[in-house]
Amino acid sequence: MVQKLIESLVRYMYRWLAFICAVSSLFLLTSGKVELQWIGWSMSSGSCLAWAYFAYKDRDTPRFLMEGTYFVAASWGVYNWIGLG
Repeated sequence: MVQKLIESLVRYMYRWLAFICAVSSLFLLTSGKVELQWIGWSMSSGSCLAWAYFAYKDRDTPRFLMEGTYFVAASWGVYNWIGLG
């Protein structure tokens, strides 16, 4: 029983970390400082991947596809902001 409780807490901790990462990326993306925006896009990509993984584990196909689409868009943002596009 204790092991199951610990696994549940760890699972929710990762979800909170992904949420904090997503909110932090929003602050960077809306800061107006162009030199920091690539970091915001990178953090956004990471949080999208985490949420896509959570959706996959929860067997939530629409949310998985939505997060996958956001990941592609955020990756495109990183690509553009670091000057490769």
